[in-house]
Amino acid sequence: MLRENGLFGVIDKVAESLQFLQDHEPPEGYYLAFSGGKDSICIKELAKMAGVKHDSHYSVTTIDPPELVRFIKQHHKDVIFEHPEKPLLKQLVIQGAPLRQARWCCAKYKENGGAGRRVITGIRAAESAKRAGRRAIEPCYKDTGKIYINPIINWSDDDVWEFIKERELPYCSLYDEGWKRIGCLFCPNAGKERLEQAKRYPRMTKAFIKHFELLWADRKSKPKKDGSTSVDRWASGEAFFWWWLGVNTEEETDQTVLFE
Repeated sequence: MLRENGLFGVIDKVAESLQFLQDHEPPEGYYLAFSGGKDSICIKELAKMAGVKHDSHYSVTTIDPPELVRFIKQHHKDVIFEHPEKPLLKQLVIQGAPLRQARWCCAKYKENGGAGRRVITGIRAAESAKRAGRRAIEPCYKDTGKIYINPIINWSDDDVWEFIKERELPYCSLYDEGWKRIGCLFCPNAGKERLEQAKRYPRMTKAFIKHFELLWADRKSKPKKDGSTSVDRWASGEAFFWWWLGVNTEEETDQTVLFE
């Protein structure tokens, strides 16, 4: 709950977040990292309520759900779209497929903004075991001048939705369809949801397959001294993609059903 009884009286999480933002406001204002998800909707509204100077930025990954991009353009026209040097799929051909324990994509496409500034994020400890150890104020380990400000670090999922409903804030329609988290399509952390995404977005699926084929061909052209390559286990780039997505290609050899 956003307001609950504590040892020394009522704890108001919204008031605490507002005070926190006001106490740490830099002279030049905050860089607000806006993804369009439920957490970033909250921090953007909090920054507005707190009256702190800020500018909001959306890091374009080029593989976000179209519903999310439309939502941002419709309801958050003040957000600045930060475009990458090259689309993520083209970078995939160069850098390889991102894996759950080696997701180079986040650092390159989502966490590269706000250099040298105080960056407001929607990170919450309740999101995962890894984020449970995060703090309200953190220095960036890659940029000595960049400081992360996490005003809702101690908010729960229920707190987030309570705030959104109380303030009557619009949110992306995908949440009403059962999506728990909204971000890059086919994220390695999405689990079984990735296959459902492949069915829902066939054009994006075909684009991924095309670039996995390019990746496979590139790796195939660079054999090791013994003649083997890092992609020998897959008969094609498409087989490589379905393996990466979590489909057993030996059992599911016909993927055409996904595009019907």
